[in-house]
Amino acid sequence: MPPEKPHWAELFTEVVTSGLCTGCAACIVACPYDVLSYDDTGGRYKPFHIDAEGGPESCTHGVKGCTMCTRACPRFRTWEPEIDTHLFGRERTDDEVAGISSDTLLVRATDPEVLRVGQDGGLVSALLIWALEHDVIDAALVSDLEGDGSTWKAVPAVATTRSEVLAAAGSRYTYSANPLAYAQAIESGAERIALVGMGCQASAPPVMQARKAGKVARRLSLTIGLMCSKTFDDAIFPELFEARYGIARADIAKMNIKGVFQVWTRDGKFHEIPLKEAHAWTREGCTTCPDFAAEHADISTGGIGAFNDWTLTIVRTDKGRELLDAMIAGGALETRPGDDDPGAIALLHKLARVSRRRWPETAVPMPRRLPAAR
Repeated sequence: MPPEKPHWAELFTEVVTSGLCTGCAACIVACPYDVLSYDDTGGRYKPFHIDAEGGPESCTHGVKGCTMCTRACPRFRTWEPEIDTHLFGRERTDDEVAGISSDTLLVRATDPEVLRVGQDGGLVSALLIWALEHDVIDAALVSDLEGDGSTWKAVPAVATTRSEVLAAAGSRYTYSANPLAYAQAIESGAERIALVGMGCQASAPPVMQARKAGKVARRLSLTIGLMCSKTFDDAIFPELFEARYGIARADIAKMNIKGVFQVWTRDGKFHEIPLKEAHAWTREGCTTCPDFAAEHADISTGGIGAFNDWTLTIVRTDKGRELLDAMIAGGALETRPGDDDPGAIALLHKLARVSRRRWPETAVPMPRRLPAAR
């Protein structure tokens, strides 16, 4: 029998409509025929196939042998061991519940403006600015706020300068499929592109590389991962923040999550909203995601722990180590051992365990592997 060539028909059944799809949009970016599009309305955050080329459930190009969408999907079949082996030369052990890594540090930017504008220690902004200004990358795929920011709708964006990086700094807890900005980056002439995204997005470049998904895989040359338990649908703004707490989205200046939803408004007031009240607006794609710690990024970052002005940082790949070392040597970053905040390390592993238990027992088993109870 000829080898199986899974395409959109299998992706649609096994991922998009099974509950495994995170809405990362990697399949759309990789599609060479532009027959996939994205629906982020009504809480869906899913790819869909246009009717003219096979309808929602199949693909005329896939029938002829195109498999690019399944090669790009970081939730299709044996994705985790494939990516681990590609990045690290081995599969993780059960004890590596937060993924394979070489070091865990507390890091913050030394540039006062970056530290002020960025989230927590400003590490992600500092990384992107350094990489752009030292000819490591040509562009970065990030999230920004649409228009003047008053809607607080997160949208994919491209940053190619310090000012664009700083304009997009800060966290949004609704979802932006950052890989969708890839086409815009290519139009600007970028060939070496960084992707900033949660674990679901951070796994896309290495799975494309492992499955040989062409030029897209080669161009996505640096991945910065954001630790993430979940994101929320945009409906959380009118239905929770405004309806229950009287906070209009246009009045929000900044948000963070530190055990509770922290919201700063433009009038200088500070609000706390219990996270349990936000659960009803959790995106469907987050409910089965097993990756809290952005386990396949070159560098994973998170604002968890006792120190609000330091970023918990996991160095995973040689590429990540080289970039971080160069920035430290150049005085752009200062570091402390991760063990300076044992609570952050404990929380990292706790949240990683919780996320890995979300992976359905009906799917491939690897992401549910956890150490035996002691």
